[in-house]
Amino acid sequence: MTSGSQIGRAEVHSMLKDFGERDDNDIEIGETALLLAALDQPDADLAVYRDHLSTMADDVSALVPGTSTHNITKRVQALSKVISSERGYQGDADTYDDPQNANLINVIDRRKGLPVALAILYLDAAHRLGWEATGINFPGHFMIRLERGTVRSIIDPFNGGLERDVADLRALLKQMAGLEAELQPDYYAPVSSRDTLIRLLNNIKLRALSGNDPERAAEIMDRMLLIAPHRLPLLREAGAFFARIGNLQRATAVLEDFLAQSTNEAMRHEAASLLHKVRSRLN
Repeated sequence: MTSGSQIGRAEVHSMLKDFGERDDNDIEIGETALLLAALDQPDADLAVYRDHLSTMADDVSALVPGTSTHNITKRVQALSKVISSERGYQGDADTYDDPQNANLINVIDRRKGLPVALAILYLDAAHRLGWEATGINFPGHFMIRLERGTVRSIIDPFNGGLERDVADLRALLKQMAGLEAELQPDYYAPVSSRDTLIRLLNNIKLRALSGNDPERAAEIMDRMLLIAPHRLPLLREAGAFFARIGNLQRATAVLEDFLAQSTNEAMRHEAASLLHKVRSRLN
């Protein structure tokens, strides 16, 4: 699809770099996910996809009248009705590992995707309306939480935006992790917009690695660093990753960046040791 609203790769890169320097709470999750997708979809008309996200938020808002704006149940029902029932978004259980499921442009075109990609649609609409919503650290199946004050509701975007109670979550956990698994407090821990986007990208990276495509995996790792340049665990992981696949110049740059930012002496020592080994291989 071509139009005057196309933006070049350099401009997309610059916009993502700007998001990378923002505070977590200031990241526009839907817009950032579209820009990340545009790096692989250079002919996409982003205005179409931006309008789609904006219209969905407007439609959700229309289902929550002024007298119900503080009602969590109404918010959950409105999100599910608009995104799942009316727009037809669903989890792709049949071709789950298809890389298209983690590219928001393709997800919008196909109306299906991974849990984390669908969650971004829900989070984007909620954030546009000023609702408090975040991903949660539930293992193996990304979900989101809406809350207001002490009232909370957990939503499963992969399964039609269903509201999940404790019994549902326990059953899902046992299905994925075994009958001995039990719910833990950290499974409810919030996941920031930035970390949600990193998780989206990590899905693409892992599929590239499983397909024996280290160059693609390295490209995706660089995108993670672009939107999270100050995430020290990510910098540390990236330095080791680039060294492991033989991209020694990139490993050097990332490890130097880590050492410039980290104050943890044990981690600095480990990174410095790896950097020394990488430099010795460059010579």
